[in-house]
Amino acid sequence: MTTTYERAALPRPARGRRRPRPSPAGPLLALLWAGAAAVVALWWYDTRSVVGLAGWLTDAGRICGLLCGYSCAILVALMARVPLLERRIGSDRVARWHAMAGRYTVCLLVAHITLILFGYAAQDGSGIVDETLSVVFDYPDMLKATIGTLILFAVGITSARVARRRISHEFWYYVHLLTYVAVFLAFFHQLSLGSDFVGSAAAQAAWYMLYLGTAALVVWFRLLAPVRLNLRHKLRVESVYREAPGVFSIVVRGERLDELKAQAGQFFRWRFLAEGMRWTSTPYSLSAPPRPDRMRITVKALGDHSAAVGLLRPGTRVWAEGPYGALTAERSTAPKALLIAGGVGITPLRALFEALPGDLTLLYRARTAEDLALGAELEAIAKWRGARVLYAVNGADGTRPRFTAESLREAVPDIAGHDIYLCGPPAMARDLYEALRAAGVPDRRIHHESFEL
Repeated sequence: MTTTYERAALPRPARGRRRPRPSPAGPLLALLWAGAAAVVALWWYDTRSVVGLAGWLTDAGRICGLLCGYSCAILVALMARVPLLERRIGSDRVARWHAMAGRYTVCLLVAHITLILFGYAAQDGSGIVDETLSVVFDYPDMLKATIGTLILFAVGITSARVARRRISHEFWYYVHLLTYVAVFLAFFHQLSLGSDFVGSAAAQAAWYMLYLGTAALVVWFRLLAPVRLNLRHKLRVESVYREAPGVFSIVVRGERLDELKAQAGQFFRWRFLAEGMRWTSTPYSLSAPPRPDRMRITVKALGDHSAAVGLLRPGTRVWAEGPYGALTAERSTAPKALLIAGGVGITPLRALFEALPGDLTLLYRARTAEDLALGAELEAIAKWRGARVLYAVNGADGTRPRFTAESLREAVPDIAGHDIYLCGPPAMARDLYEALRAAGVPDRRIHHESFEL
């Protein structure tokens, strides 16, 4: 099929070894843990002595509350879609950090509430129910903090895996956004009631800097930067065409798209301003290297939203955020690469197959030959650059090909010297990772990004 998205404008990728850019993940994690240590030091400096059961409970509640407040700021910062994190560390890894920070936050919050209330009750000699009512309704800023706490619990409950399976992505997403409201409501009681802040201008200033800095990241990268992107580049659907059963490519036209500095392997969060779709923002990878005036995505109909994408009409306005993702040529460390795609995971790897330098082999897994989307393009690219395309499809009786260390070494004898770019369903990715490690591929050369965001 001839499409409006041509490859000829791009130069042939250079061969040879690249020097990968170092990941900021290690220094950033060290910085975050140093911040937690500073919070503990603040509690230690301000604690003269701990006496009696009430004192132990209350002070344990204090340190849990301080760490919870710090964790709330980190939780929100990881939601801010900061390019340094999204493009250098990887959106999937940042999402895992955010999920972990969320679990820490909820656990610290439960511990803070429980320890403080029982400590106050022991100190006052009152029952836990009376003490709870007194704290909520009589202490300054505590009613707002209570509402914020309930919102955080709701966010935590809807983020649990069991709940996620039963609710729509849109409902989860909008409940998740209430985290901002919860953190705002809970902020003020920290300064008005926290003994570590009362009377300490330096501690208050540091806490304000932490939260205002986090707020600035959110406002800039989640509000202002997307508005600027879409006003400047004026994205619209140019064309939609079928690639395979239930698989469609969408070409999006815009102005000065080279300014976005998007790379093959990255993705945008797309919001199509058509009826029934404008309230949903979904990540889809670029399925070809971006051009100065066009970008292309390829979408498989896996739900209501993705099915509706194939019905979009040319001229539909598009709201996009990005680019995001670290599954790019910048991860390359070897002169040879093996790209392994499963199903719709072919989309970012098809773009990399065209743009990634060096000697390439692409292994494409699908249920049937009919499900091999973009097959004609892959064959054309392979011929153009002297690369190989291997296919793994189910047998006539439905048997699935197994990926083992032996079968991978048979397909690519020097596989241990390759960079591996992997994109596919989570179960397939896990099995392949184990097989690749057994085949002698170093962990640092296995590049994978999950799009279950």
